Amino acid sequence: MTHDGDLASQLNLGCPCQFLDAERLCAELSREPALAELCPDLKHSRPYLFSASSVFVSTAQLNSMAAIVAAVETLSARPAWRAAVLPGDLSAGEESRDPRGGLLGFDFHLDGERIALIEINTNPGGALLNVALAKAQRACCAESESLLAQIRTWPEAEAAILAVFQQEWAEAGRAGAPEVIAIVDEAPETQYLYPEFLLYRHLFQRAGMRALIVDPQTLRWQDGRLWQGEVPIDFVYNRLTDFRLEAPAHAALRAAWEADAIVLSPHPRAHALYANKRNLALLSDPAFLHAAGLPEEARQVLLSGVPATEIVSPARADALWAARKQLFFKPLEGFGSRAAYRGDKLTRRVWEEILQGQYVAQTIVLPSERLVPSGGDAACLKLDIRAYAYAGRILLLAARLYSGQTTNFRTPGGGFAPVWVLPDLAGQP
Repeated sequence: MTHDGDLASQLNLGCPCQFLDAERLCAELSREPALAELCPDLKHSRPYLFSASSVFVSTAQLNSMAAIVAAVETLSARPAWRAAVLPGDLSAGEESRDPRGGLLGFDFHLDGERIALIEINTNPGGALLNVALAKAQRACCAESESLLAQIRTWPEAEAAILAVFQQEWAEAGRAGAPEVIAIVDEAPETQYLYPEFLLYRHLFQRAGMRALIVDPQTLRWQDGRLWQGEVPIDFVYNRLTDFRLEAPAHAALRAAWEADAIVLSPHPRAHALYANKRNLALLSDPAFLHAAGLPEEARQVLLSGVPATEIVSPARADALWAARKQLFFKPLEGFGSRAAYRGDKLTRRVWEEILQGQYVAQTIVLPSERLVPSGGDAACLKLDIRAYAYAGRILLLAARLYSGQTTNFRTPGGGFAPVWVLPDLAGQP
């Protein structure tokens, strides 16, 4: 009997076939008029944003990821969890007004049939880019047509992503829909994922909202409203990596959020609840999960799916250094793999910096690989899977293909890749 997990692995490691229809991808992106001009330049300005290869996962692997996402959501509502992860300045009145906190990105490594949750992110990049990418695939040969016809794709993902923002608005106690929504990031036009900001603007505008792409320094807090120029802002889609909004340039945004003058998604509490790397130590701690009252089934899902993680402390320095080759070190407030290190690559100088900073040490689960064409040959790139989720439910899967220590968009043949879920082959010969 062939297991669907075996087939997924065989396809990832043995099939260099590429499914991307580049012209169709450009057409999908160009539904946003501003991208019609940018799209032809993407292969020069962002040559490794999209991979021409696809990634396959089994139904069992998808079900395991879904169970982990659901268990995290269940735990996030527990009083013991909120008491443990919300700092004092964010816990006061935290049930009074904030919505759930927007789309989350759950990043996984696949280790055979094992699924390992590496981290969770608020404001995860790439969702709408991957919606377009998934729509731009075609069979690469006659033999693949019947397989692709059975594969689960994500046809409703775009509508589901829009519904996230609509639900955030409603959860904040607002009626109707926001008149003006601002997509906010530092110097947005210089961001590598700026094309996605344009896609979000198009999505919101089609839903009847006025949508702006805004640098936070252009915002001002005046007369009980948040303004950009003469335009009052109702909703902010927050793409900033200043998760607590502590920078002086973000003071207007912070003031508007604290006054409940805007709906902010994600907000500082959401990052503390889901995405601070410190949380990984609790998610993999059996004693804490038991004390938090998490049901047995959900506890086992997390303990089997979250690699053992601990907070780095001077008291544990010698033991962690000795075990470093089995560990990956991540800053508590980190993002985008910045200042993250594989233990077997550490120098003493970097180790001292880690001890002086705030880090977690996570047991390494090596990423699986995808065979991709490389020149006239083929090469294996590392891959991780990102599950875009909301309210405990996966809305979209995407992969990132890369080489090196961490995910990046600098690898020939790499970048975002669509994820196709193979049909369940249980009972088939």
